[in-house]
Amino acid sequence: MGKVSELAERLWTGDDSTEGLHPFTVLLGLEEFAPGLAFLSSFANVTAVETGAGLVLIDTGSFFLAASNYTNIREWSKAPVRTAVYTHGHVDHAFGLGPFESEARERGESLPEVLAHEAVPDRFERYRRTAGYNEHINARQFGMATKWPTDYRMPDVTYQRELSVEVGGERFELHHARGETDDHTWVWMPERKVLCPGDLFIWASPNCGNPQKVQRYPRDWALALRTMSTLGAETMFPGHGPPIVGAERVRQALSETAELLELLHDRTLELMNQGARLNDILHEVKAPERLLTRPYLRPVYDEPEFIVRNLWRLYGGWYDGNPSHLKPAREVELARELAALSGGAARLVDRAQELSAAGQHRLACHLAETAGLAAPDDAAVRDARSNVYRARAEAETSLMAKGVYNAAARGD
Repeated sequence: MGKVSELAERLWTGDDSTEGLHPFTVLLGLEEFAPGLAFLSSFANVTAVETGAGLVLIDTGSFFLAASNYTNIREWSKAPVRTAVYTHGHVDHAFGLGPFESEARERGESLPEVLAHEAVPDRFERYRRTAGYNEHINARQFGMATKWPTDYRMPDVTYQRELSVEVGGERFELHHARGETDDHTWVWMPERKVLCPGDLFIWASPNCGNPQKVQRYPRDWALALRTMSTLGAETMFPGHGPPIVGAERVRQALSETAELLELLHDRTLELMNQGARLNDILHEVKAPERLLTRPYLRPVYDEPEFIVRNLWRLYGGWYDGNPSHLKPAREVELARELAALSGGAARLVDRAQELSAAGQHRLACHLAETAGLAAPDDAAVRDARSNVYRARAEAETSLMAKGVYNAAARGD
């Protein structure tokens, strides 16, 4: 049993936890799971299949790990890459083909053929238009500055709903499903009984509510998971995190992830249909602990509260039901009024620190932010605000929440 398999077993049995070993940071290298079948554990995973005509790569990895991913795969197989599948257009999944194409040019070989859903080119075009914004998002979310790419390897073949291809005697079935993205593909290898769900499964509570990204689709995602759970897959190679081996384990992981999304979806929609405001729904709808304590559903990246917000955006638009928010005053003007009524920004921020120390982080952040807006040049207020957000970040479980609150603490 290699490093990848060992980690998979430890996570499943609870001997290790994604809370201390986040699946988005696992870099364990390549492991062969069957003759001609390898799994590369990287920031975004790559599945490699050696066929009679050459290699097929399901996802190609990120731009900043392209060189090391290439080396890992080449240590396992020297066969040319004939086909690559993008499970979706995120840059950590669709940006590792460059070294293989350079190699093909040097050898005088044909370039790999890239397969993807028809919405991937539109995603790449949107990324070009929003490169600066995405740089800000990444800096806030991951706490590091990264240059956002503007040059993309477009797919050669796109499909709308389903596409079945055969490469060197191996069959690959591509299926579209809206979920984390609108351009998602999951791949089924029926002869090998291997499933590659892309980011529809990531060893964490589904990334279906990311507060800084475009619309996501919980119900469609759950339907896709239900479909995949009926296939009888014996091995699942996810977009992030280690594989799951064993038909019953695969079925359970897919079914319970679907159940989590379905519960959030149905309860949110029920309250929306009753006329509830977004703020009330956010505090009312909760995911059951029996699911959140599963080793593959812990809220270490995204979290259920963000999924509820995303559902409101999907079904209800941006108006949250609070009429004062429809055409709001400038935040700084409101902050100054509230600070004046409260006896000054210092008084507000002092109370914020008291609330923070008592563990009432939500309310503390409101007061600290109001004080900071009201008195931006007051060093003591700024320091106190940073302390409140730093404490909030430490109390959170999801990387997304931690990233936003740590950025606020830094004054970003």
